[in-house]
Amino acid sequence: MISKRSILKLLLNFKYLNRWIIFSSDLLFSGISTAVAILLVIYVSNCSFNLSIFMGVLAGSLAASTLSFRLLGTYRGIIRHSTLVETGRLALSALLKMFLLIPVLCMLVHTVDSRFCVIGLLADCFITFFLLVVTRVVMITVYHYVIHSVSTSWDQVLIYMNGAENNVFTSSLISKLGRYQVAGYISLDRDASIRIAGYRLFSAKSYKEFTEVVQTRCIKYILFTKQSDVLNEQDRLVRYCTKAKVRMLMLPSMDELKNGKLVNRRIPELRIEDLLGRDEIHINMKEVVSEFTGKVVLVTGAAGSIGSELCRQLAQMEVKQLVLFDSAETPLHNLRLELEKKFPKLDFVPVIGDVRIEKRLRILFEKYHPQVVFHAAAYKHVPLMEENPCEAVLVNVIGSRQVADMALEFGAEKMVMVSTDKAVNPTNVMGCSKRLAEIYVQSLGTAIREGNVKGHTKYITTRFGNVLGSNGSVIPRFKEQIENGGPVTVTHPDIIRFFMTIPEACRLVMEAATMGKGNEIFVFEMGKAVKIVDLATRMIELAGYTPYEDIKIEFTGLRPGEKLYEEVLSNEENTLPTDNKKIMIAKVRPYQYGDILPTFTEFETLSRGVEVMNTVKLMKAMVPEFKSKNSRFEALDEK
Repeated sequence: MISKRSILKLLLNFKYLNRWIIFSSDLLFSGISTAVAILLVIYVSNCSFNLSIFMGVLAGSLAASTLSFRLLGTYRGIIRHSTLVETGRLALSALLKMFLLIPVLCMLVHTVDSRFCVIGLLADCFITFFLLVVTRVVMITVYHYVIHSVSTSWDQVLIYMNGAENNVFTSSLISKLGRYQVAGYISLDRDASIRIAGYRLFSAKSYKEFTEVVQTRCIKYILFTKQSDVLNEQDRLVRYCTKAKVRMLMLPSMDELKNGKLVNRRIPELRIEDLLGRDEIHINMKEVVSEFTGKVVLVTGAAGSIGSELCRQLAQMEVKQLVLFDSAETPLHNLRLELEKKFPKLDFVPVIGDVRIEKRLRILFEKYHPQVVFHAAAYKHVPLMEENPCEAVLVNVIGSRQVADMALEFGAEKMVMVSTDKAVNPTNVMGCSKRLAEIYVQSLGTAIREGNVKGHTKYITTRFGNVLGSNGSVIPRFKEQIENGGPVTVTHPDIIRFFMTIPEACRLVMEAATMGKGNEIFVFEMGKAVKIVDLATRMIELAGYTPYEDIKIEFTGLRPGEKLYEEVLSNEENTLPTDNKKIMIAKVRPYQYGDILPTFTEFETLSRGVEVMNTVKLMKAMVPEFKSKNSRFEALDEK
């Protein structure tokens, strides 16, 4: 005997009935309708039954039905997801069948009054429509009955409803995943007096109402379909969910769904990144795509957080060839496997190498001649670079100089360098090293524009804030600490930072590469600063724990080179506007390329010789605004 679970599995795997089965079923009921209509006409008109005429009209009916159903495609839809649109199509098919039957009746029926023929046609039309609709209603009812009867072990989900949006697609998508049961919709602003696609809308205008709905319906998840809804409900529904221990899901975008985001038929849970997001940067994708289509593109630091996301976005832009350059073997190998799976037609080349080695870079540029260079290779961790300043200079300064020089020598059209907000009035070695890289790249571009250096390469810089979820950043560290039972460590109760997501950062890079004319430093409107202790608190709550009770938060003190407040990148005093309100151009002090060359040569000599104090001393001389904080190098500021 077949078990209920076996029926469920069969239904989930058997996504829709074969269209020809539906087509045959519709033909059968259409023929029955015609037969009933003929018998009705014979009855009301007192005519004698003629088998040959009966069979002729029935054959004509089947031919008319076949033509009607094929033209309108009534048999192609997924029955259990039928809507009013499908009902309208069935009505049109019944009408079309009726009109196609008129010439058949004119040829075969001569003894029956025309009035009775009209009655017969109308009866046939209505009966056909009625039987087709009833068939689909029965199929839908049976399907939902079986699903509900065997899905008691599924997780109950409420879909967040905001305004008058239509979430029919969302509910049907969830039902196909096989582990969630849609219990209805929930709104905090509307009365629960309607049904949407057969599902009830629950109202929860207070925490008490919310808990009543959750408890009576055994709700395990609340599903958000848009990030803007999450941001709007941060201090209301999100708080209700965390307090009531209800998990929150975030439906991926359509692009992510197409790329297989729903792994193992699970919808990803709400992340802290979803609560810290902001309005997306709107860019002209046609211009961006046209900028890279058909070109050889090189990404240094390709295996890093920013570099790998750049590669994913470039892979969708029909580049001629994508060259991935990184010194990290395993991450680059993993990226290679990912690109091979997701973009099998992409011509890409992973190359192991180090931007500090000039000969390796030369071989790379000689072989591939990249037309666009994205320079994302860098050392970024502030405490580590404070302890290893010569390495910071070798990678971030000398490495950037060598990439810029190769781009010029081998005729690249553009080089886009990834910088950081820590380059503004730096208080640590890492930030100053990135500012030095900016100085070299911008001064080289200016020298080309003024004709002092031959070439046509355009140099563009983008400054980022802290990137959410990047390798080694605060969020993965907090997550690991929470999973281990705490404590969560924060350096200072008052420390704040600006955040952006990795996709936001990469959209900024793409836009900068497109709009940049050369020598600009593009900065992003960062929104509101986030208190790190608040970030830790929200992450603990999202994990289902109570801060300071289940998971403790400890303050460890500022680390070397760290400051409480990051610089605001985008005020009217230090930036110029662009066509994109989210992107500005930084005002910076210009440097002459000829004047800085000897200093950068000295940087290389000192850093390769690991002369730590002399290296940092030269950094402070080159960037006077570099004032160390909580660091052994503060002594150099006093001289």
